[in-house]
Amino acid sequence: MDILKPKDHAEEIAIFRHGVIGQICARDLEHGDLAESLRALSTARLRPPGSACTRSFSIPTLERWLYAYRRRGLEGLRPRARRDRGRGRELDPVLRQLLCDIRREHPDASVPLILRTLRADGRLCATVSASTVRRLFRQEGLDKIPQRDGKGPTTRLKWQADHPDALWHGDVCHGPTLHLAGRRVTVRIHALLDDASRFILVISVESDEKEDTMLRLLVRALRLYGVPSALYLDNGATYRGDALRLFCSRLGITLRHARPYDPQARGKMERFWRTLRENVLDHLGSITSLEDISSRIQAFVDVHYHPSPHAGLMGRAPGLVYAPGQREVDPLSEARLREALTLRQRRRVRRDTTVSVRGRLYELDHGYLAGRVVTVAYCLLDEPLAPVVEIEGQRILLRLVDPVHNAHVKRPPRRATQSGASPAGQPVAFDPAGALLVKSARDAALAPGVDDLDAEEDLDAIF
Repeated sequence: MDILKPKDHAEEIAIFRHGVIGQICARDLEHGDLAESLRALSTARLRPPGSACTRSFSIPTLERWLYAYRRRGLEGLRPRARRDRGRGRELDPVLRQLLCDIRREHPDASVPLILRTLRADGRLCATVSASTVRRLFRQEGLDKIPQRDGKGPTTRLKWQADHPDALWHGDVCHGPTLHLAGRRVTVRIHALLDDASRFILVISVESDEKEDTMLRLLVRALRLYGVPSALYLDNGATYRGDALRLFCSRLGITLRHARPYDPQARGKMERFWRTLRENVLDHLGSITSLEDISSRIQAFVDVHYHPSPHAGLMGRAPGLVYAPGQREVDPLSEARLREALTLRQRRRVRRDTTVSVRGRLYELDHGYLAGRVVTVAYCLLDEPLAPVVEIEGQRILLRLVDPVHNAHVKRPPRRATQSGASPAGQPVAFDPAGALLVKSARDAALAPGVDDLDAEEDLDAIF
């Protein structure tokens, strides 16, 4: 037989109270006897349901239980809810109005963010809890219910890299729109995050979303923290360029891309963007410069995000999990970094000894290379670009074309360099018309009916 149990905690309390006053309820006592019985019962030590210690109950409490039972039976002994149930006692009307106004004007602000902000500027005491504020918002219809849109029966598993630097995430987040240099520009926040620790390696506020921007961000992280085993990026065009793929291959970094239109596959990065948006981006106000936005984001990451406990890390802070003693660093030398970012392309030198590199014209002084196909090498780290021509073990530096300067420079004549050239001062005999004249005279001398002696005299006359 199943054990019969109270249906809820309130019924359990009612049964306990009935057990306390049961011996009085079963007797018909006079007023004096009832008072004496209540007085004796008030000295007993009893353990209420859910309590770890015993306690006694006052005479008025016992008397209230007795009359409630006589009027309504066991139902009268159930504990009644407070009249102010659900209303925080720590919140006065002014504070309640302030919290509701903040939620209405900033609906994306989380409760911890609101509490932290009001405590920092002294408008809220530390005794007000997050549950009290959430209860207030529910009563006023201001609670925030995140809408999660599931698409299909895809099975997802929670996963994580086994150690720091095993996998880095890279992504970009679109921020507010600013007026920069007379045009509207959408702010792009680029970031790299370590999978095992959720540590933000580098974060940058930019006005564009190009492959070069991602490469610069990755170079910063590599110089600071060494080389990761793998890099996990979005599937956009920014992360699918040949330069990024070649760069990662040269450094031994496995490059992975997420599936298109599947933000859940980048959950760790998306969760950070949500946190950044709730704490910073949604509250920028009238800020109009990239530098101001960048300084606020960096302050949030350094002061709040890295030292704070992270739910995905079982309460540990990202800054502690990614501490130097917790990971193995694979250092990267500057020479290896430059070689990995050096691009080589085949270019034909024009007749004016100029070469086109990344849409700009460069020139060199070696005229003998005109018309030849050469290898042009340049490192993406160089600003401005400093391309060189690599040929036969030599590295010839190219310089930008300056047409105004070249107008005042006398170009040396192009000299032959082939072996067997004639010595200086002795020009090579070359007379095309004379050669034809000799051939014509020779053909005439060999014609039938012409005496050999006469032919020789004719040739002598020509020369």
